[in-house]
Amino acid sequence: MLTRHAEVVIVGGGPVGMLLAAELGAYGVEACVVESKPRTTDEPRAGTLHARTVQSLARRGLMQVQAGRAQRAGHDREPFHFAGLPHLSITAPATEPPILVKCPQADLERQFEAVAQSRGVTVLRDSQAVRIAQDPDGVEVTTKSPQGPGQVRAEYLIGADGARSTVRDLCGFVAKVHPATVSALMGQVRLMDPAALAPGWQRTERGWTTARFDAHGYGRLMTLDCRGPHPDRGSPLTVEELSLEAARIVGHPVPLAEPTHLSRFNDFSRLVGNYRQGRVFLAGDSAHVHFPVGGQGLNTGLLDALNLGWKLAHTLRGTAGKDLLDTYDQERRPSGQRVLDNTRAQLALMRPDPQLDPLRALMADLLPLPDVGAYLGGMLSAQDTRYGDGDTARRDSGWRGRFLPNIALAGQQEADLVGLLARGRAVLLLSSGALRPPRPAQGWAHVLHTARAAGQLPSGITESAVIRPDGYVLWVSDDGDLGGVLRQWFGDPR
Repeated sequence: MLTRHAEVVIVGGGPVGMLLAAELGAYGVEACVVESKPRTTDEPRAGTLHARTVQSLARRGLMQVQAGRAQRAGHDREPFHFAGLPHLSITAPATEPPILVKCPQADLERQFEAVAQSRGVTVLRDSQAVRIAQDPDGVEVTTKSPQGPGQVRAEYLIGADGARSTVRDLCGFVAKVHPATVSALMGQVRLMDPAALAPGWQRTERGWTTARFDAHGYGRLMTLDCRGPHPDRGSPLTVEELSLEAARIVGHPVPLAEPTHLSRFNDFSRLVGNYRQGRVFLAGDSAHVHFPVGGQGLNTGLLDALNLGWKLAHTLRGTAGKDLLDTYDQERRPSGQRVLDNTRAQLALMRPDPQLDPLRALMADLLPLPDVGAYLGGMLSAQDTRYGDGDTARRDSGWRGRFLPNIALAGQQEADLVGLLARGRAVLLLSSGALRPPRPAQGWAHVLHTARAAGQLPSGITESAVIRPDGYVLWVSDDGDLGGVLRQWFGDPR
């Protein structure tokens, strides 16, 4: 039996697992990915990257999109929907990359895998984890592949292996679940009669369709039946069944042909009680799964990866506070819970019960209102995410725990904060008029990159701020003991 050694083993080579591998590789961490599929497949899955995901990937140098949207008039807001209802607009600061980026999940996976391998990460494809043993010093994963059994020994294990997670099951993670109540079908097909389906989200008294087809009739169709879950969830879906279900909902024939991918899904939801169990972590769908409305699932998983990667790297390199890894669950599980809650709320609003019509009409009136749009748009795009550290007074003060918008820098090779954070280090950001860095920061020069703003800092930051590697504000001037905060997050000074 071949035994491999790594610092971190990642079970699951989808976009979340490959992003984690790329992030760890950027810090020089020896990582190994165990993936059951022999290759990436192009089956249609998630394809929308929301604002906070795009902003975060840009800060890690993994999303080559143009920042500074102030020069691109009309791109500071994007139309979206809530529970299939139109007229919601998602906004973002004008200095940030585009609000929505369309990118097939398979393309993301390939991109992250290529980056990970260029950074020295080992990828074991066609390999399945069959046993996991954890001890005080590390984790051992036993694998099965066509080449025979193997083992990977590592200090930490991340389960990023999806909704049917082997890691979650083998390690006994406890989860809260909500059983399925609806049935949905999805197909990548050709629509033979363009007049048969209206584009976008459409509701009748019998259910929903959402359709997007090109001029030649090729595209994607989804149907939603709220009468109950699939009687046989595992039975193969045929194009004839999808055609009949669409016809039942819209009330006239919907001729379909040339299927390239067909699937069933439902609104089963699950959230594990803790994202960490000793040396084992869960990320992405292995930790949380929900009804796919609003395109939030992939984004939530990618943000899990961006939160965990730098914390694991600092821990392995001895530059982490003793409780740094615990903050992963403390910060990301509430975000997962919020996504589960808002998707369940949207589905409740989508049920085609006539008694809900007044509520839908009320929501349709509310969605265009700026305050309502800002609240719901911030929630769906994860731009309202704010991380706390248990200290209520500090958490509620100013910028701490919030994501700092991009700003221009002076005297740096990188023109702005987005470019500087791609180095992977925390940033001590000084105002243009600050005479010198705060004295307590001197002991942490090995983890902080000092930079100066070219113009004014955002309102509420007077002289300086510390920005985490993932873009969130860790400390601002007049916000308590800087040395204590840096010790808590990055360990002892040097």
